[in-house]
Amino acid sequence: MAGPLSNIRVLDLSRIMAGPWAGQILADLGAEVIKVERKGEGDDTRRWGPPYLADANGNPTAESGYYLSVNRGKRSVELDLASPEGQNVVRELAKRSDIVLENFKVGTLDRYGLGEAQLREINPRLIYCSITGFGQDGPMAEDAAYDFMIQGMGGLMSVTGAPDGEEGGGPQKVGIPIIDIMTGMYAAISVLAALSERNTSGKGDYIDLAMLDVATAMLANQAMNYLVSGKAPQRRGNKHPNIQPQDVFAVRDGHMVLAVGNDEQFARFADALDMPELARDPRYAKNVDRVRNLDVLHPLIAERLLSRDLADWLALLGARKIPCGPINTVPMVFEEPQVKHRQMLRSLPHPLVGEVAQVVSPLRFKRSGLVFNKAPPLLGADTEAVLAELGIFQKEI
Repeated sequence: MAGPLSNIRVLDLSRIMAGPWAGQILADLGAEVIKVERKGEGDDTRRWGPPYLADANGNPTAESGYYLSVNRGKRSVELDLASPEGQNVVRELAKRSDIVLENFKVGTLDRYGLGEAQLREINPRLIYCSITGFGQDGPMAEDAAYDFMIQGMGGLMSVTGAPDGEEGGGPQKVGIPIIDIMTGMYAAISVLAALSERNTSGKGDYIDLAMLDVATAMLANQAMNYLVSGKAPQRRGNKHPNIQPQDVFAVRDGHMVLAVGNDEQFARFADALDMPELARDPRYAKNVDRVRNLDVLHPLIAERLLSRDLADWLALLGARKIPCGPINTVPMVFEEPQVKHRQMLRSLPHPLVGEVAQVVSPLRFKRSGLVFNKAPPLLGADTEAVLAELGIFQKEI
């Protein structure tokens, strides 16, 4: 069956990660996503390598792993947005689109005649989502931003990493561009909400989405911990600030993630350790007391967990439904039986190499099954076809 957004067209003027991530989500859901790229250059991420996709002889192509991670299911059109001809094509596409995604610097598209107000004149039902580092107003509105920078400015790095004074202590960024990804998620949510509202009003809307705003919102429980207590959260390594025991623990042959989530689980955990007295001790019976007395409790648990191998603990704790798991490398993730069962890794046909691996959408619909059949496109692969659909010959531009 067609995806739930198969009746929607998206004009994706964005590049790098946040906007393209939103576009890929919409494409996975069945929307037609037309990715407009700079003529002769394309999306910045096409050059963000190595690694690059290799052909049958092991020779690198021009398709970077970074680009391939975020542009599945789209059609690529090459245009020069600085030219009147390129601008005219964008207007024609906007007439026929439901959603525009863009992440140009504030005011850039207005100068090209492609800003929100200008495109709304030709399509009042258009939903226009602008993604920037700092939003459309404020003292930093015109400044450029990247994920790493915003992880620092938005407070995420202040609560990520080992405490000062410990080995490896200091602020750390998350190992994936999490601000870009979450900004893309918020973008997808917002345009779908605007689509729903349009069903009532008949009018499109404008969405001003800022990466720093997203980073601030993402502080979640850590922000409220501060607002409630007046104390700035500190880096605690892998220790959860509010629920214990949750940490990475050494075992006899490696390490394990332990995520005990409530008092009942802790009682079963204490029994599995053959230390049932811990669950009866008033210092540890309730989560609030475990958090307060963690300096005493943690060494007791750590010492006992060193007595068995990882596989033994996973089996013992798993049988008691205590959340725990290994620390997989990326290759190991794709060997996990559950990940294989859910078919999160698939191969799509690719014109240069036959097929390319893709980590697909985690969304599962009962009636509207998602279809993954189009790999991230080559630069300009669909220019001629899209222009023909608009009644424009490529030689005209």
